[in-house]
Amino acid sequence: MAIDHTAAGRPDTTLETVRVEAFGATFDLDATSLDRSAADLRRQVGEYERGERETFDCSVTYPDDFTGRVMRAMREIPFGETRTYGDLAAALDTAPVAVGGACGRNPVPLVVPCHRVVASDGGLGGYSASGGLDTKRRLLVHEGVLEE
Repeated sequence: MAIDHTAAGRPDTTLETVRVEAFGATFDLDATSLDRSAADLRRQVGEYERGERETFDCSVTYPDDFTGRVMRAMREIPFGETRTYGDLAAALDTAPVAVGGACGRNPVPLVVPCHRVVASDGGLGGYSASGGLDTKRRLLVHEGVLEE
């Protein structure tokens, strides 16, 4: 796991974007949405990747719109479980395709676990982070939802 960041020579400050490499993929986290330093995010992602952490200990600033509502719902999905786009849509009184669009706009994948939202037909659905569905599959295998 690696992380790229710059902030006036201070690598432990909260930045606009923190690039984290984990599970063979690159995740760009919008650090303005999180209340943790780059070093703390690095530590937490490393613990998650090593199986030492199931949730991320940080507050998220959610957008004041539909995407924010979907992000809140995704953050409630426990480690090792999934919900369908339809499940979230029913809970939010909207269409599954709208939930999928909001998942694709998630600025903090991993922290807000959009990989835990899957298609109702048993498929994975989509995944907009680096590596696409291969990354989503690796994350769900890591969490014990799918077998290797």
